[in-house]
Amino acid sequence: MTKFSLLLLFTLPAFTIVHAQQPDKTLWYKQPAQYFEETLVLGNGTQGATVFGGIKSDKIFLNDATLWSGEPVKADMNPEAYKNIPAIRQALKNEDYKEANTLNQKLQGKFSESYAPLGTLFIDFGHGANVQNYYRDLNLSNAVSSVTYEADGVTYSREYFVSQPDQIMVIRLKSSRKGALTFAVKFNSLLKNAVTTGNNTLKAKGYAPVRAEPNYRGNMPDAVQFDPAKGTRFTTLAKIKSSDGQVVTTDSTVGLTGGTEAFVFVAIATSFNGFDKDPATNGLPDEQIATSRLTQAMAKSYAQLKQAHTTDYQRFFNRVSLNLGASTAPNLPTDERLKRYAEGAEDKQLEMLYFNFGRYLLVSCSRTPGVPANLQGIWNPYIRPPWSSNYTTNINAEENYWPAEITNLSEMHRPLLTFIGNLAKTGAVTAKTFYGVGGWSVAHNSDIWAMTNPVGDFGKGDPMWANWNMGGAWLSTHLWEHYVFTQDKDYLRQEAYPLMKGAAQFCLEWLVEDKNGKLITSPSTSPENQFLTPDGYKGSTLYGATADLAMIRECFIQTIQAAKTLNADPDFRSKLEQALAKLYPYQVGKAGNLQEWYYDWADVDPKHRHQSHLFGLYPGNHIRPDLTPELAQACRKTLEVKGDETTGWSKGWRINLWARLWDGNHAYKMYRELLHYVLPDGVKTDYARGGGTYPNLFDAHPPFQIDGNFGGTAAVAEMLVQSSETDIRLLPALPDVWASGSVSGLRARGGYEVAMNWAGNRLTTVTISSKAGGHTKLISGGKTKDVSLKPGEKLTVKW
Repeated sequence: MTKFSLLLLFTLPAFTIVHAQQPDKTLWYKQPAQYFEETLVLGNGTQGATVFGGIKSDKIFLNDATLWSGEPVKADMNPEAYKNIPAIRQALKNEDYKEANTLNQKLQGKFSESYAPLGTLFIDFGHGANVQNYYRDLNLSNAVSSVTYEADGVTYSREYFVSQPDQIMVIRLKSSRKGALTFAVKFNSLLKNAVTTGNNTLKAKGYAPVRAEPNYRGNMPDAVQFDPAKGTRFTTLAKIKSSDGQVVTTDSTVGLTGGTEAFVFVAIATSFNGFDKDPATNGLPDEQIATSRLTQAMAKSYAQLKQAHTTDYQRFFNRVSLNLGASTAPNLPTDERLKRYAEGAEDKQLEMLYFNFGRYLLVSCSRTPGVPANLQGIWNPYIRPPWSSNYTTNINAEENYWPAEITNLSEMHRPLLTFIGNLAKTGAVTAKTFYGVGGWSVAHNSDIWAMTNPVGDFGKGDPMWANWNMGGAWLSTHLWEHYVFTQDKDYLRQEAYPLMKGAAQFCLEWLVEDKNGKLITSPSTSPENQFLTPDGYKGSTLYGATADLAMIRECFIQTIQAAKTLNADPDFRSKLEQALAKLYPYQVGKAGNLQEWYYDWADVDPKHRHQSHLFGLYPGNHIRPDLTPELAQACRKTLEVKGDETTGWSKGWRINLWARLWDGNHAYKMYRELLHYVLPDGVKTDYARGGGTYPNLFDAHPPFQIDGNFGGTAAVAEMLVQSSETDIRLLPALPDVWASGSVSGLRARGGYEVAMNWAGNRLTTVTISSKAGGHTKLISGGKTKDVSLKPGEKLTVKW
């Protein structure tokens, strides 16, 4: 495989540019982006930039992870909701599912708030339409985007990056002819804002809505509400630095005339000061923070800023290297590569690019304590974005973090883990007021304010999606996963275990006995799905849904193990062990499938996108082909019934499930389908059917949801390495087409790091290392090897 492919775009003798590309680490295009789903995105884990790369005018959407509608949530919004539970349970005992569904609507509260667009930066140029040799790219190896083109005999180039060390966006603009660079910078926003200029600086100050209704509620009065005294404030500053030319300003723009090289610095800050603090009255000084960032960045050279940015980014991105073998695919623009791939062509470089892009996205959007990546990461141009661009905790928020530990980005997991601590505080109020029990719980949706109540606007929502309440149980598994990958016992003792215990406490008190003395949940739903009873009733509220019990199983198993690890809470551990033994067991239906419902009922939609009842297989760990073969086979049958065509995020989940079934060829088939080319929203063609991948490699639900990107990246890793606290499986789901290759830097449970080579579809060598040391068993190709490592030791084994 050739590591570098050279693409010659400019052949003018006076100014020749050669673009050195790594095909598995470069997104590139021959034209500017016209739609959001064609843009290239940058981010430092808090601030995000969506770059169109325009010619006459470049457009850059700006975002900040902490800029949301709303203010701290009043968690006790429905203080006597729990008093309805006895009536719901009685209706369910009477098998009156319709009545139970109606009563379940009384267990609802407000909708979540929405992630807000900060604004749009425009850089206007005076170019005509006569442009040649246009090129636009995003280099994943250094997190820098670039644009070059020729206009009227002059070659123009731009570079963009968003620095985490300096908390600044930097844009470098150059012309090949001295004095040919002229442009003007302006800003607008869908939020309330005012733009001023002074001291050669453009300043935009504004505030987010105090309320932004979910987009799926349709056109309703006062869907977006602003209050000058409320809401999160923001400041955006843009300033030009140039060695020649003249900086010029108007009342709303700052620009340059007659320059050759210039730098635009963009500083952003908000007043968000924590989930429980009013951002208007007790917020951070956003203008002061933005001004300080701008001043400090402008005192440094471009080379210093770029080097600091690159060094910081590469210490995460460079930890993993993937090679899936030789490829004969031509190095086409990324949109053309996707189209070619959709026709069945081989392109291992594209398959590696998608994996690398997922890791790039996680580094770029998840570095803000207590503020995890949302449905769109941090990139959103809409004031009422799809599904509020919130935290959807019945799959999507968690799927965002599936690659975090296994692909060696544990630090990027921290925003979610610290957010869980926020949720536990509001969730304790939700557990008490909505359910009448202790511990803490999270329902279907959340937001930056750590909202935990069931949504539905106090009775207007369908329980099918509004009333699910197992978010705490699911999220708690991330706490344990972080421990088993890092072996950080201080973290387990001080942070993770108290939160895990609270989630388990909720589940323990929420469980009730069924007619046979088994423990079930009541009421219960299975995320966004409906059952069909033998008498033809279509419903969603029942008791003992398999998904609930699967998540509770995983929560109990992990909390018990955590308590044992810490030698803590023997009495509580005993309660969990007793409850675990009494849980209503998994049921295999007459079709051989894993039942989703307490009874062997049909689904209203047999191919439904959610497969929550398969949680124990993935992302859970208590169903395995070797340890629970009957249940694993039932999971396989369920997936066969559902089929492979589904939404983008659901495809990402199903690839992982097939990998956990050790069926690499089926996992690969679905991985290819995840990369099915989907044209941007607003363009109607045959390509726009079902989930897949947009031209900029964003996941298409459709619309854009970033979870599918992360699900796909995690799935590649799961095809290559799977692990438990006691063993590591190498190449457990290797597809035939990846016959030879190598990977380094993947992580395994127990605190191990793995590097390996394979050829002829068989492992050849593996190197395993561990900072903490320990004992594990390596398994591959029917062979096993016990390995004991001292702290810091590395061992290479020829297989």
